[in-house]
Amino acid sequence: MSQLKLPPLSLYVHIPWCIQKCPYCDFNSHALKHDIPETTYVARLLDDLRADLAWVQGRELTSIFIGGGTPSLFRANSIKQLLDGIAKQIPLEANCEITLEANPGTFETERFSGFVDAGVTRLSIGVQSLQHEQLEALGRIHDPQQAIAAAAHASSLPLKSFNLDLMHGLPGQSLKDAMADLEGVIELNPPHISWYQLTIEPNTAFASRPPQLPEDDELWAIQEQGHEKLIAAGYQQYEVSAYAKNGHQSKHNRNYWMFGDYLGIGCGAHSKITIPTTGEIIRCEKIKHPQGYLDLTRPLRYRQWLVTADERPFEFFMNYFRLLEPVPKSAFEDFTGLPCSIADQLLEEALQKHLVVDKGRYWETTQLGRRYLNSVLDLLV
Repeated sequence: MSQLKLPPLSLYVHIPWCIQKCPYCDFNSHALKHDIPETTYVARLLDDLRADLAWVQGRELTSIFIGGGTPSLFRANSIKQLLDGIAKQIPLEANCEITLEANPGTFETERFSGFVDAGVTRLSIGVQSLQHEQLEALGRIHDPQQAIAAAAHASSLPLKSFNLDLMHGLPGQSLKDAMADLEGVIELNPPHISWYQLTIEPNTAFASRPPQLPEDDELWAIQEQGHEKLIAAGYQQYEVSAYAKNGHQSKHNRNYWMFGDYLGIGCGAHSKITIPTTGEIIRCEKIKHPQGYLDLTRPLRYRQWLVTADERPFEFFMNYFRLLEPVPKSAFEDFTGLPCSIADQLLEEALQKHLVVDKGRYWETTQLGRRYLNSVLDLLV
């Protein structure tokens, strides 16, 4: 095994509360039953970060992502206290991307300018649909007009970028309806669009009472026509479900997909950390429930484990192949600590089936491989 190299470092901050739990959501989120203990939670987040500082290993943060739950339920002053506290513990790169997830509800939209003043450089706004009936089916509490207003407000702010989340393959959704939704979001002219298919995840309300989703042929038609519309509108697909205008790719998400390191603080947050001195790659998960997380008598790390040498190649490709770009062989060696010969063996069947091609200094998924990415990954198990 060769020497591991330290990849870039990002920070994920999880805020677990939301107004109500959406029926498709399998994230660690908790519907509000009382006021959010913002001050206490921010203090605990900073304690959490302090306990993980040894894993920074001299690096600066390239990005911070505040996700949830619904982080925009927090007051702007709480977000400022959080970001100021982070910067006191870990230096930020000069162009550090700081993203906050937000709902387009009226009172949350009113906080957008405060979030920017607090240091947020990028908003990710959960539109999901621009149709009343679909928003109701998805359990969303905003309406199309609020989504449109939120996008317009984000456009007016001195943000470096912002993203609109849009789902397709919704219950009973036709090709026409899906394209109308997408066209409506494109008209709002966001720099970045996350356009992803609804999937039914275990332990969700939809898993218990599955809605009628479009058939596979309809889903493929939505994918093809939607992709063409996005490209024609000046967006480039750089990840399976992400489209961006030039210069507006998500730095934080790219670090995930490129097998970078990240610290995770907050309820249920995950970390992935490289330790070159020991040759280890560590994963860690924090306590999930807010009550347990805020209990000062309990350790914050719920579990921690090593990514073994046998697991590293699959994890590397599972992430990197989501990016629709060449995969440098040097990155495989640097960030897994393994020789490319191991990857060549793992990719042999995918190469034979023309799902992946070997370009000498890098590997790349073919058009067929991108269409059937899950099949590519199945071959690597």
